[in-house]
Amino acid sequence: MKQTLIIFLALILVACASPAPTVDQPTAAPPEPTQTPVVVVETVVQKVVETVVVTVVPTQPPTEVPSATLLPAPTEVPPTQAVAEVTQPPAPTVAAPETSGGLITVDNAFGAGWFTDMTRTRDDFALRCQVSKEITFSVKPSDANIVQVDFYYRIQDRSTGAVFDWQNAGRMLSNADGSFSLVFSGDAVNANFRKPNAWFDYQFIGSSRSGVVGRSEKIEQQVSYTFDCP
Repeated sequence: MKQTLIIFLALILVACASPAPTVDQPTAAPPEPTQTPVVVVETVVQKVVETVVVTVVPTQPPTEVPSATLLPAPTEVPPTQAVAEVTQPPAPTVAAPETSGGLITVDNAFGAGWFTDMTRTRDDFALRCQVSKEITFSVKPSDANIVQVDFYYRIQDRSTGAVFDWQNAGRMLSNADGSFSLVFSGDAVNANFRKPNAWFDYQFIGSSRSGVVGRSEKIEQQVSYTFDCP
């Protein structure tokens, strides 16, 4: 009995000496941080300090803006300048057509190198007007081979714009000075081409003994032709 009791006590001591089995205890969650008044105050102070640093202490000094320079007021034009403009000479006027001894002279450029000294006695003539019924045309050949000059004309109707065919008025008379002339009457115009309001165009054609040598330019819209006195 005594031995049994000893063994029992020994088992109890062994059991007490063994480490107790460990049981995983759930890890407690860390306590939630509490916002203390001190932290709030520090944050506000930090923000205030940062704001003050950005506003009060600039990273780059501002540049100075130059002040505007006032322009001088415009001065008035001296009165002498206006007087000078008024006293400027007028533009030249167009010269009147060249005449010689009452004759109307045609520009030598219309002679085309074959004729010079082309003249006429007037710029208008008529069919029935006795005062202005005739025109005398005159021309001088510049080529010695020209021994004959024929006078050609045509009528342009100024009302309708119609232009009729050229007509041969015949040979011009030879003069002692080497020129040729022709007196043309209003009733010498071809009856089929007579118009009460028309242009009388004309041209000189020079010939040698063997044929035509040269022609003048067509002298157009310089002479008026009408039925009655212009």
